[in-house]
Amino acid sequence: MLRRTEETIMGPFISFARPSIDEETIAGVAEVLRSGWITSGPQVLALEAALSQYLGGERLVRLFTSATGALEVALEVAGIGPGDEVLVPAMTFAASANVVLRRGASVRFVDVGLRSRNTTAEQFAAAITPRTRALMPVHFAGLPVAMAPVHALARERGLRVVEDAAHAIGSVDGGRRIGSFGDLVCFSFHPNKNMTTIEGGALVYADQALTVPIERARFHGISKDAHGNVDVFGAGGKYNLPDVCARIGLSQLKQLDGWNARRRTLVAHYFARLTGRVPPDWLPERGDDGHSWHIFAPLLPFSTLGFTRDEFIARMRERNIGVGVHYACLPGLTYYRTLGHDPDAFPNARRIGAETVTLPLYPSLTTADVDRVCDALLELTGR
Repeated sequence: MLRRTEETIMGPFISFARPSIDEETIAGVAEVLRSGWITSGPQVLALEAALSQYLGGERLVRLFTSATGALEVALEVAGIGPGDEVLVPAMTFAASANVVLRRGASVRFVDVGLRSRNTTAEQFAAAITPRTRALMPVHFAGLPVAMAPVHALARERGLRVVEDAAHAIGSVDGGRRIGSFGDLVCFSFHPNKNMTTIEGGALVYADQALTVPIERARFHGISKDAHGNVDVFGAGGKYNLPDVCARIGLSQLKQLDGWNARRRTLVAHYFARLTGRVPPDWLPERGDDGHSWHIFAPLLPFSTLGFTRDEFIARMRERNIGVGVHYACLPGLTYYRTLGHDPDAFPNARRIGAETVTLPLYPSLTTADVDRVCDALLELTGR
Protein backbone atom coordinates (compact mmCIF):
# COMPACT_ATOMS: atom_id res chain seq x y z
CA MET A 1 0.00 0.00 0.00
CA LEU A 2 2.86 2.36 0.83
CA ARG A 3 4.41 1.81 -2.62
CA ARG A 4 1.08 2.60 -4.30
CA THR A 5 0.76 5.77 -2.21
CA GLU A 6 4.31 6.82 -3.16
CA GLU A 7 3.60 6.21 -6.84
CA THR A 8 0.39 8.21 -6.62
CA ILE A 9 2.27 11.16 -5.12
CA MET A 10 5.62 10.90 -6.90
CA GLY A 11 4.82 8.89 -10.02
CA PRO A 12 6.12 5.40 -10.86
CA PHE A 13 9.74 4.55 -10.13
CA ILE A 14 12.19 5.63 -12.83
CA SER A 15 15.27 3.38 -12.88
CA PHE A 16 18.57 4.80 -14.13
CA ALA A 17 18.89 1.99 -16.72
CA ARG A 18 16.55 -0.62 -18.16
CA PRO A 19 17.01 -3.17 -20.96
CA SER A 20 14.46 -3.27 -23.79
CA ILE A 21 13.29 -6.87 -24.29
CA ASP A 22 10.34 -7.40 -26.64
CA GLU A 23 8.08 -10.40 -27.21
CA GLU A 24 9.85 -11.37 -30.45
CA THR A 25 13.09 -11.72 -28.49
CA ILE A 26 11.42 -13.78 -25.78
CA ALA A 27 9.88 -16.06 -28.43
CA GLY A 28 13.28 -16.39 -30.12
CA VAL A 29 14.90 -17.45 -26.85
CA ALA A 30 12.17 -20.05 -26.37
CA GLU A 31 12.96 -21.42 -29.85
CA VAL A 32 16.63 -21.76 -28.93
CA LEU A 33 15.75 -23.52 -25.68
CA ARG A 34 13.49 -25.95 -27.53
CA SER A 35 16.19 -26.61 -30.13
CA GLY A 36 18.35 -28.42 -27.60
CA TRP A 37 21.44 -26.42 -28.64
CA ILE A 38 21.79 -23.69 -26.06
CA THR A 39 25.55 -23.20 -25.71
CA SER A 40 27.78 -21.71 -28.43
CA GLY A 41 26.46 -22.72 -31.84
CA PRO A 42 24.51 -21.37 -34.82
CA GLN A 43 23.13 -18.32 -33.02
CA VAL A 44 26.62 -17.23 -32.01
CA LEU A 45 27.82 -17.59 -35.60
CA ALA A 46 24.79 -15.63 -36.82
CA LEU A 47 25.36 -12.77 -34.39
CA GLU A 48 29.07 -12.60 -35.22
CA ALA A 49 28.15 -12.35 -38.91
CA ALA A 50 25.45 -9.75 -38.22
CA LEU A 51 27.83 -7.60 -36.18
CA SER A 52 30.42 -7.81 -38.94
CA GLN A 53 27.82 -6.61 -41.45
CA TYR A 54 26.73 -3.83 -39.09
CA LEU A 55 30.36 -2.69 -39.01
CA GLY A 56 30.65 -2.65 -42.79
CA GLY A 57 31.27 -6.32 -43.58
CA GLU A 58 35.08 -6.21 -43.59
CA ARG A 59 35.75 -6.83 -39.91
CA LEU A 60 36.12 -10.12 -38.05
CA VAL A 61 34.05 -10.57 -34.88
CA ARG A 62 34.29 -13.07 -32.05
CA LEU A 63 31.76 -13.07 -29.21
CA PHE A 64 32.70 -13.38 -25.54
CA THR A 65 30.88 -13.76 -22.24
CA SER A 66 31.90 -10.19 -21.36
CA ALA A 67 33.77 -7.18 -22.67
CA THR A 68 36.23 -7.82 -19.85
CA GLY A 69 37.10 -11.21 -21.34
CA ALA A 70 37.37 -9.64 -24.79
CA LEU A 71 39.74 -6.96 -23.49
CA GLU A 72 41.97 -9.49 -21.75
CA VAL A 73 42.21 -11.67 -24.85
CA ALA A 74 42.83 -8.59 -27.01
CA LEU A 75 45.81 -7.72 -24.84
CA GLU A 76 47.02 -11.31 -25.01
CA VAL A 77 46.96 -11.52 -28.81
CA ALA A 78 48.56 -8.07 -28.95
CA GLY A 79 51.52 -9.58 -27.11
CA ILE A 80 51.09 -7.61 -23.89
CA GLY A 81 52.73 -9.26 -20.89
CA PRO A 82 55.18 -8.82 -18.00
CA GLY A 83 57.46 -5.81 -18.34
CA ASP A 84 55.05 -4.01 -20.67
CA GLU A 85 53.00 -0.91 -19.91
CA VAL A 86 49.55 0.05 -21.17
CA LEU A 87 48.17 3.60 -21.05
CA VAL A 88 44.64 3.63 -19.60
CA PRO A 89 42.32 6.58 -18.84
CA ALA A 90 42.02 7.38 -15.14
CA MET A 91 38.25 7.65 -15.58
CA THR A 92 36.77 4.35 -16.71
CA PHE A 93 35.39 1.13 -15.26
CA ALA A 94 37.86 -0.94 -13.23
CA ALA A 95 37.92 -3.72 -15.86
CA SER A 96 39.90 -1.51 -18.25
CA ALA A 97 42.88 -1.49 -15.91
CA ASN A 98 42.32 -4.84 -14.21
CA VAL A 99 42.82 -6.79 -17.45
CA VAL A 100 46.22 -5.15 -17.96
CA LEU A 101 47.37 -6.34 -14.55
CA ARG A 102 45.96 -9.81 -15.19
CA ARG A 103 48.30 -9.98 -18.20
CA GLY A 104 51.22 -9.25 -15.86
CA ALA A 105 51.74 -5.80 -17.39
CA SER A 106 51.67 -2.40 -15.70
CA VAL A 107 49.02 0.33 -15.96
CA ARG A 108 50.02 3.93 -16.56
CA PHE A 109 47.01 6.17 -16.02
CA VAL A 110 46.28 9.23 -18.15
CA ASP A 111 43.87 12.04 -17.24
CA VAL A 112 40.71 12.79 -19.23
CA GLY A 113 38.77 15.83 -20.41
CA LEU A 114 36.49 17.22 -17.72
CA ARG A 115 33.40 17.22 -19.92
CA SER A 116 34.32 14.60 -22.54
CA ARG A 117 35.64 12.07 -19.95
CA ASN A 118 37.87 10.90 -22.84
CA THR A 119 41.65 10.86 -23.28
CA THR A 120 43.09 12.52 -26.39
CA ALA A 121 46.03 11.50 -28.55
CA GLU A 122 47.97 14.46 -27.13
CA GLN A 123 47.41 13.23 -23.57
CA PHE A 124 48.49 9.73 -24.54
CA ALA A 125 51.60 11.07 -26.28
CA ALA A 126 52.68 12.98 -23.17
CA ALA A 127 52.41 9.82 -21.05
CA ILE A 128 54.35 7.38 -23.27
CA THR A 129 57.46 5.85 -21.72
CA PRO A 130 60.03 3.39 -23.11
CA ARG A 131 57.97 0.54 -21.59
CA THR A 132 54.67 1.55 -23.25
CA ARG A 133 53.40 -1.11 -25.62
CA ALA A 134 49.70 -0.25 -26.05
CA LEU A 135 47.13 2.54 -25.79
CA MET A 136 43.63 1.87 -24.46
CA PRO A 137 41.25 4.68 -25.47
CA VAL A 138 37.81 4.47 -23.82
CA HIS A 139 34.81 5.96 -25.62
CA PHE A 140 33.20 7.19 -22.42
CA ALA A 141 29.39 7.24 -22.35
CA GLY A 142 29.43 6.57 -26.11
CA LEU A 143 31.23 9.81 -27.03
CA PRO A 144 33.80 8.63 -29.59
CA VAL A 145 37.44 9.45 -29.04
CA ALA A 146 38.97 11.11 -32.12
CA MET A 147 40.70 7.96 -33.30
CA ALA A 148 42.66 9.18 -36.34
CA PRO A 149 45.31 10.96 -34.24
CA VAL A 150 45.42 8.05 -31.78
CA HIS A 151 46.15 5.60 -34.59
CA ALA A 152 48.69 7.98 -36.11
CA LEU A 153 50.46 8.18 -32.75
CA ALA A 154 50.42 4.40 -32.42
CA ARG A 155 51.93 3.94 -35.89
CA GLU A 156 54.61 6.51 -35.17
CA ARG A 157 55.61 4.88 -31.86
CA GLY A 158 55.05 1.23 -32.83
CA LEU A 159 52.22 0.69 -30.34
CA ARG A 160 49.06 -1.43 -30.35
CA VAL A 161 45.64 0.14 -29.83
CA VAL A 162 43.08 -1.79 -27.79
CA GLU A 163 39.84 0.19 -27.78
CA ASP A 164 37.54 -0.17 -24.82
CA ALA A 165 34.33 0.49 -26.73
CA ALA A 166 32.10 -0.98 -24.01
CA HIS A 167 29.89 2.14 -24.17
CA ALA A 168 30.11 2.76 -27.89
CA ILE A 169 28.18 0.26 -29.99
CA GLY A 170 26.68 2.39 -32.74
CA SER A 171 28.89 5.43 -32.08
CA VAL A 172 30.41 7.14 -35.13
CA ASP A 173 33.80 8.83 -35.42
CA GLY A 174 34.60 10.75 -38.60
CA GLY A 175 31.74 9.14 -40.49
CA ARG A 176 32.75 5.58 -39.54
CA ARG A 177 31.22 3.38 -36.87
CA ILE A 178 33.47 2.59 -33.95
CA GLY A 179 34.66 -0.96 -34.58
CA SER A 180 34.56 -0.65 -38.37
CA PHE A 181 38.23 0.36 -38.38
CA GLY A 182 41.26 0.22 -36.14
CA ASP A 183 43.33 -2.44 -34.40
CA LEU A 184 41.46 -4.35 -31.65
CA VAL A 185 38.04 -3.09 -30.50
CA CYS A 186 35.97 -4.49 -27.63
CA PHE A 187 32.23 -3.99 -27.07
CA SER A 188 30.04 -4.76 -24.07
CA PHE A 189 26.51 -6.19 -24.20
CA HIS A 190 25.82 -5.99 -20.45
CA PRO A 191 22.13 -5.36 -19.56
CA ASN A 192 22.66 -1.62 -19.01
CA LYS A 193 24.38 -1.11 -22.39
CA ASN A 194 22.72 0.16 -25.59
CA MET A 195 22.14 -3.43 -26.68
CA THR A 196 22.39 -6.54 -24.55
CA THR A 197 22.99 -10.28 -24.70
CA ILE A 198 22.32 -10.42 -20.91
CA GLU A 199 26.05 -10.72 -20.23
CA GLY A 200 28.37 -10.63 -23.20
CA GLY A 201 30.84 -8.77 -25.34
CA ALA A 202 32.66 -8.85 -28.64
CA LEU A 203 36.21 -8.53 -29.93
CA VAL A 204 36.45 -6.93 -33.38
CA TYR A 205 39.62 -7.04 -35.49
CA ALA A 206 40.90 -7.13 -39.07
CA ASP A 207 43.92 -9.45 -39.07
CA GLN A 208 42.82 -12.97 -40.01
CA ALA A 209 46.03 -14.33 -38.46
CA LEU A 210 44.63 -13.45 -35.03
CA THR A 211 41.56 -15.67 -35.40
CA VAL A 212 43.11 -18.92 -34.21
CA PRO A 213 44.89 -17.31 -31.22
CA ILE A 214 41.68 -15.51 -30.23
CA GLU A 215 39.57 -18.65 -30.50
CA ARG A 216 42.11 -20.66 -28.52
CA ALA A 217 42.29 -18.02 -25.80
CA ARG A 218 38.49 -17.90 -25.71
CA PHE A 219 38.08 -21.65 -25.17
CA HIS A 220 40.69 -23.52 -23.11
CA GLY A 221 43.51 -23.16 -25.65
CA ILE A 222 41.77 -25.79 -27.78
CA SER A 223 41.85 -26.30 -31.53
CA LYS A 224 40.30 -29.21 -33.45
CA ASP A 225 41.54 -30.77 -36.64
CA ALA A 226 39.34 -31.72 -39.63
CA HIS A 227 38.46 -35.03 -37.94
CA GLY A 228 37.39 -33.40 -34.69
CA ASN A 229 40.49 -34.40 -32.73
CA VAL A 230 41.24 -31.98 -29.91
CA ASP A 231 44.61 -30.56 -28.98
CA VAL A 232 45.49 -27.83 -26.46
CA PHE A 233 48.02 -25.15 -27.43
CA GLY A 234 47.98 -22.93 -24.34
CA ALA A 235 46.30 -22.20 -21.02
CA GLY A 236 43.22 -20.57 -22.52
CA GLY A 237 40.25 -19.29 -20.57
CA LYS A 238 36.57 -19.96 -21.10
CA TYR A 239 34.73 -16.99 -22.55
CA ASN A 240 32.38 -18.56 -25.12
CA LEU A 241 28.94 -16.95 -25.34
CA PRO A 242 25.86 -19.26 -25.21
CA ASP A 243 23.40 -19.39 -28.11
CA VAL A 244 20.58 -18.23 -25.81
CA CYS A 245 22.45 -14.96 -25.25
CA ALA A 246 23.34 -14.58 -28.92
CA ARG A 247 19.69 -14.94 -29.92
CA ILE A 248 18.84 -11.98 -27.71
CA GLY A 249 21.67 -10.02 -29.35
CA LEU A 250 20.34 -10.72 -32.85
CA SER A 251 17.03 -9.07 -31.96
CA GLN A 252 18.75 -6.23 -30.13
CA LEU A 253 21.07 -5.41 -33.03
CA LYS A 254 18.11 -4.94 -35.40
CA GLN A 255 16.75 -2.23 -33.10
CA LEU A 256 20.03 -0.63 -32.03
CA ASP A 257 20.07 2.36 -34.38
CA GLY A 258 16.49 3.28 -33.47
CA TRP A 259 17.26 2.98 -29.78
CA ASN A 260 20.37 5.15 -30.14
CA ALA A 261 18.31 7.77 -31.96
CA ARG A 262 15.81 7.69 -29.08
CA ARG A 263 18.66 8.15 -26.59
CA ARG A 264 19.81 11.24 -28.51
CA THR A 265 16.28 12.65 -28.40
CA LEU A 266 16.05 12.14 -24.65
CA VAL A 267 19.48 13.67 -24.07
CA ALA A 268 18.48 16.68 -26.17
CA HIS A 269 15.56 17.12 -23.75
CA TYR A 270 17.93 16.91 -20.78
CA PHE A 271 20.07 19.64 -22.33
CA ALA A 272 17.01 21.76 -23.13
CA ARG A 273 15.86 21.56 -19.51
CA LEU A 274 19.25 22.06 -17.85
CA THR A 275 21.21 24.41 -20.14
CA GLY A 276 21.14 27.88 -18.65
CA ARG A 277 19.81 26.55 -15.34
CA VAL A 278 23.04 24.88 -14.24
CA PRO A 279 26.69 25.88 -14.83
CA PRO A 280 28.10 24.54 -18.14
CA ASP A 281 30.71 22.39 -16.40
CA TRP A 282 27.93 20.40 -14.71
CA LEU A 283 26.94 18.99 -18.08
CA PRO A 284 28.86 16.40 -20.15
CA GLU A 285 30.17 17.19 -23.62
CA ARG A 286 27.27 16.96 -26.04
CA GLY A 287 29.10 15.75 -29.13
CA ASP A 288 27.18 15.27 -32.37
CA ASP A 289 24.98 12.58 -33.91
CA GLY A 290 27.91 10.16 -33.64
CA HIS A 291 27.39 10.02 -29.86
CA SER A 292 25.36 6.93 -28.91
CA TRP A 293 24.68 8.15 -25.34
CA HIS A 294 25.13 5.05 -23.25
CA ILE A 295 24.72 7.16 -20.11
CA PHE A 296 23.93 10.77 -19.20
CA ALA A 297 26.18 11.71 -16.29
CA PRO A 298 26.38 15.35 -15.14
CA LEU A 299 28.68 16.56 -12.38
CA LEU A 300 27.27 18.04 -9.18
CA PRO A 301 29.67 19.96 -6.88
CA PHE A 302 28.62 18.27 -3.64
CA SER A 303 31.31 20.04 -1.62
CA THR A 304 29.46 23.33 -2.20
CA LEU A 305 25.88 22.04 -2.37
CA GLY A 306 25.68 21.22 1.32
CA PHE A 307 24.94 17.52 0.99
CA THR A 308 26.76 14.38 -0.10
CA ARG A 309 26.27 12.28 -3.21
CA ASP A 310 24.82 9.50 -1.06
CA GLU A 311 22.28 11.97 0.32
CA PHE A 312 21.43 13.18 -3.20
CA ILE A 313 20.86 9.62 -4.39
CA ALA A 314 18.68 8.92 -1.35
CA ARG A 315 16.62 12.09 -1.91
CA MET A 316 16.13 11.22 -5.57
CA ARG A 317 15.09 7.74 -4.48
CA GLU A 318 12.51 9.31 -2.18
CA ARG A 319 11.11 10.89 -5.35
CA ASN A 320 11.02 7.46 -7.05
CA ILE A 321 14.02 8.24 -9.26
CA GLY A 322 17.02 5.93 -9.53
CA VAL A 323 20.53 7.37 -9.85
CA GLY A 324 23.80 5.54 -10.58
CA VAL A 325 27.48 6.46 -10.25
CA HIS A 326 29.78 6.03 -13.28
CA TYR A 327 32.58 5.92 -12.18
CA ALA A 328 35.09 6.32 -9.37
CA CYS A 329 38.53 7.72 -10.22
CA LEU A 330 40.48 4.51 -10.80
CA PRO A 331 43.81 5.64 -9.26
CA GLY A 332 41.89 6.49 -6.07
CA LEU A 333 40.52 2.98 -5.55
CA THR A 334 42.12 0.97 -2.75
CA TYR A 335 43.86 -1.60 -4.94
CA TYR A 336 45.40 0.98 -7.22
CA ARG A 337 46.51 3.13 -4.30
CA THR A 338 48.37 0.10 -2.94
CA LEU A 339 50.18 -0.10 -6.29
CA GLY A 340 51.40 3.47 -5.82
CA HIS A 341 48.91 5.41 -7.96
CA ASP A 342 47.94 8.89 -6.77
CA PRO A 343 44.49 10.28 -7.70
CA ASP A 344 45.76 13.83 -7.17
CA ALA A 345 47.91 13.39 -10.30
CA PHE A 346 44.67 13.23 -12.36
CA PRO A 347 42.63 16.28 -11.32
CA ASN A 348 39.85 15.91 -13.89
CA ALA A 349 39.32 12.22 -13.19
CA ARG A 350 39.44 12.91 -9.44
CA ARG A 351 36.77 15.62 -9.75
CA ILE A 352 34.59 13.50 -12.03
CA GLY A 353 34.84 10.59 -9.62
CA ALA A 354 33.75 12.78 -6.71
CA GLU A 355 30.89 14.58 -8.48
CA THR A 356 29.44 12.30 -11.14
CA VAL A 357 25.86 11.03 -11.02
CA THR A 358 24.19 8.91 -13.70
CA LEU A 359 20.65 10.01 -14.50
CA PRO A 360 17.99 7.77 -16.09
CA LEU A 361 18.46 7.07 -19.80
CA TYR A 362 17.02 4.19 -21.85
CA PRO A 363 14.76 3.92 -24.92
CA SER A 364 11.46 3.39 -23.06
CA LEU A 365 12.02 6.52 -20.97
CA THR A 366 9.64 9.35 -21.83
CA THR A 367 10.26 13.09 -22.05
CA ALA A 368 7.83 13.43 -19.13
CA ASP A 369 10.14 11.15 -17.15
CA VAL A 370 13.09 13.38 -18.09
CA ASP A 371 11.08 16.38 -16.87
CA ARG A 372 10.52 14.66 -13.51
CA VAL A 373 14.24 13.92 -13.19
CA CYS A 374 15.23 17.47 -14.10
CA ASP A 375 12.62 19.01 -11.80
CA ALA A 376 13.95 16.93 -8.90
CA LEU A 377 17.60 17.74 -9.67
CA LEU A 378 16.92 21.46 -9.97
CA GLU A 379 14.88 21.46 -6.77
CA LEU A 380 17.51 19.59 -4.76
CA THR A 381 20.38 21.75 -6.04
CA GLY A 382 18.48 25.02 -5.56
CA ARG A 383 18.69 26.06 -9.21
